[in-house]
Amino acid sequence: MLDKIVTLKMAEVEQSKRSLPVSTLKERITQRKAPLDFAAALGGHNIKLIAEVKGASPSRGVLCHNFDPIGLASTYAQGGAAAISVLTESNYFKGSLDHLAAIREEVGIPLLRKDFIFDPYQVYKSRAYGADALLLIVAILEEEQLLELLSLGHHLGLSCLVEVHRADEIERALNCGARIIGINNRDLSTFEVDIDTTRKLRPLIPRECLVVSESGISRQWDVEKMKEWGVNAVLVGEALITAGDLPAKMKELIL
Repeated sequence: MLDKIVTLKMAEVEQSKRSLPVSTLKERITQRKAPLDFAAALGGHNIKLIAEVKGASPSRGVLCHNFDPIGLASTYAQGGAAAISVLTESNYFKGSLDHLAAIREEVGIPLLRKDFIFDPYQVYKSRAYGADALLLIVAILEEEQLLELLSLGHHLGLSCLVEVHRADEIERALNCGARIIGINNRDLSTFEVDIDTTRKLRPLIPRECLVVSESGISRQWDVEKMKEWGVNAVLVGEALITAGDLPAKMKELIL
């Protein structure tokens, strides 16, 4: 599944380069305000919530039939989320960079572009559409690529959430200078979820790094365990999007 997603994304990026060249993106960036500080939003003593906007997932299909990304993001911001993750992959997650740009106009907290990013062009496009941070997945990147994307992201003022799934990926992320590490509890080869992944991998990450736990977090108990394990923030999507009472679910997950 991961290979399929990345292959489709490669074709999409090449098409986008032809219709929207990087020179145009750079011009748009000059008209943007400075990015908000994603890292600062995740700091402090309390565990922070990164609330996710997505319409579907490969494992569960459509999550919300009346998907309203702007309304959802506004509720997240009003409900106390520290930041918002916006899925921009269209084929499997029903996302769009247009969602990101529209949300940027409505909320005043940091926005993370969550996608399958492997080309510097995508970093420029993230900044041009209003992202404050972007996701970099170690599993789909060579070390040279990760270094290049991290460097460019920081040059453009973007924070980089570097996602890992295994101990060797943590080592690669740290070697490249990552300072915000996301532990994905979902195995990208099987799509099975086990939040114990965070417990196992957290001790391998230096205390000076910010740590975000992603996937499988749906209850207050989960968040309490993450706090116990020394995690700075949790990224939650499906549990929020499918909640019958979204404000109440947010209160449950914000400690």
